[in-house]
Amino acid sequence: MARFWFGIPLWQRVIAALVLGTVTGMLWGPDAASIKWIGDFFIKSVKMLVVPLIFFSLVSGITAIGDLRKLGAVGGRAMVLFVVTGQIAVWLGLALGTLIKPGEGIDMTGIEMGATPPPSTTTPVDMVLSLVPESPVQVMADAQVLPLIVFAMLIGIGILMAGREGEPLIKIFDAGSVVMQKVTMVVMELTPFGVFALMAWVAGTLGQDALIALAKLVGLNYLGCLIIIFVMYSAMIRFLAKLPVRDFFRGIVDAMAVSYSTASSNATLPVTLRCAERNLGVSNSVASFVVSLGATINMNGTAMYLGLATLFGAQIFGVDLSWGDYFVISILSTLGAVGAAGIPGAGLIMMALVFGAVGVPLETIAFVAGVDRIMDMMRTTTNVSGDAAVATTVAVMTGEIDRAEMISADDV
Repeated sequence: MARFWFGIPLWQRVIAALVLGTVTGMLWGPDAASIKWIGDFFIKSVKMLVVPLIFFSLVSGITAIGDLRKLGAVGGRAMVLFVVTGQIAVWLGLALGTLIKPGEGIDMTGIEMGATPPPSTTTPVDMVLSLVPESPVQVMADAQVLPLIVFAMLIGIGILMAGREGEPLIKIFDAGSVVMQKVTMVVMELTPFGVFALMAWVAGTLGQDALIALAKLVGLNYLGCLIIIFVMYSAMIRFLAKLPVRDFFRGIVDAMAVSYSTASSNATLPVTLRCAERNLGVSNSVASFVVSLGATINMNGTAMYLGLATLFGAQIFGVDLSWGDYFVISILSTLGAVGAAGIPGAGLIMMALVFGAVGVPLETIAFVAGVDRIMDMMRTTTNVSGDAAVATTVAVMTGEIDRAEMISADDV
């Protein structure tokens, strides 16, 4: 029985749980709330991973640069493009969520839950001061995300500055990052059970309104990702790299196909490298550095989705967000996407990071976990396409590209 269960891909089990949970909730009605505790157990498991996953992933990602001197011609340009495109992606998600309002109109009066945390009211000065952790251990214990991220970044930079003396720590944090990815995969095995219970609870209490809201969210996720790929990345290739946009997409079609089917940036990494070097003419040194780094920190699709999902949850539960909260969301969504492991479902883990900072209840995960795989496939395609776009653009800027290698329309 166990062999049969684990022989089914996780995403198929999650989809089946979504359908069964929805049907069960429709038939069972409000009494389906009696199994909500199973979903709560899943949510607590997700929260458990946030702090160690962010800490190890961020430090490992920074040390992956290898040498601070590499942050010059290649690393500096790549990091600027990663940050700028990440911010654009987040604000795109916030704009879509604000204009379309996918979570608006759902009556939540029938659901009993804890009080909704109030939105953050900190001033800009308070926010700056809060970035410096007085006690890193206390920050981790209290799951204070912003100072934790700052501390992790400083540790990573310090390790690079230490040179050879810091190499043992690099191995430790790399191993820690891998271990946390494995632990994440273990926790994600709970997803079908959590999704079933939570969707039964949601459908039994809210009915079709929740399903319509989910359909809107999925549609907006795909719309946002398509805008990022075919507008933002196309503009980068056309105006910064000054290369034919059509040839670029012809060159990465294999990577896009693999990323959509696997929903994993890490699994697609070898294909992305091959496309960048053989089809786009990017030099091996630039492709290896930028694409590998991008697979860790360049998660524009995930960043866009975190912003969109946060607004979705805020609209469902009636949480009023200020412009200051929007700013916090934009920063944490970008950094949270950096901390997200390049494996299927990692975006769910990062939701707890962003939601908690602006007072959005974690019960929002109940609405999105069942359809997350469908959206994750498109987000991963966006992330992988961005890795190739940045690598190509940086290669042009540094003269590390062979334009003759670009696939032309006449060759296909």
